[in-house]
Amino acid sequence: MLRLPATTHGPLKEYAMRKAEPIYPVGNRNRVIFPEPPGGRPLAPEDYPVRDGNPMAETPIHRRATVDAVMPLEFFFKNRTDVYVGCDMLLYYREGDVNGNVVPDVWVAFGVPKLPERNNWLLWLEGKGPDFVLEITSENTELEDEGRKKRVYEELGVREYWQFDPEGDYLDPILKGHELGPDGKYRDLVLKEHEEVLCHQSLLGLELCLEGDRLFYFDPVQNVRLLTCMETADALRAAEESTQASKAECDLRMRLLRGEIADRRAAEKELDRLATVRRAANARIAELERRLRAN
Repeated sequence: MLRLPATTHGPLKEYAMRKAEPIYPVGNRNRVIFPEPPGGRPLAPEDYPVRDGNPMAETPIHRRATVDAVMPLEFFFKNRTDVYVGCDMLLYYREGDVNGNVVPDVWVAFGVPKLPERNNWLLWLEGKGPDFVLEITSENTELEDEGRKKRVYEELGVREYWQFDPEGDYLDPILKGHELGPDGKYRDLVLKEHEEVLCHQSLLGLELCLEGDRLFYFDPVQNVRLLTCMETADALRAAEESTQASKAECDLRMRLLRGEIADRRAAEKELDRLATVRRAANARIAELERRLRAN
């Protein structure tokens, strides 16, 4: 039994951990066996590796899905000092064993300090593990995500465990969720369908939604989807284009009124062009707002 210290965010909890399991390759993402520090001395926190040698994602599609899943959560919880959002980090759950680890793709832990930043997660020092885990899964990681990782998350008390299969390798629908039942075992979550969108109210305070092959979060309090990085960048770019076009239009009209421009026809053509740019930028913003509020 691994006994964790008492914390301010919950009573003492026991996590029943299995003995170290043999490590088998899973697709092209092998679990790395780390060497133990020499001399047989007790392990210090700095003895636990911070990298496992595997890339964050196996394909650009999986990398984009991972970024789109973690960055909106970072922004959503940015003002919460008691919430940690992690991504592709080595989480050690057995003190003294560098191979007693798991690497969740995207995860959230409540009741822990956001700062200082960590390079890895030592369960016995943090006092608890994730409450929410999302794995970006594929045929290469199916055995790991459905097997060892699921068992470890269950034993660690991860309250929600999700799998998102962006290429549809084996999940149908491509979003699958589990919640921890009163018996400490996972049970499947049921996604509700609303206007061709599958949704579930998560413990995050957000709805996890699947629209076609796209996973997104919906904030029911603000009644908006959370923006991805690309959507945020596009909105900022459109807003800047609209602002610059409006400013240029105003400046040009003032110069026309003051009689500072001799070629009035050329100026009017430029005004038409700027108006077209402004309308196009505003249309992009309006469409983004429509999509964000559509749920």
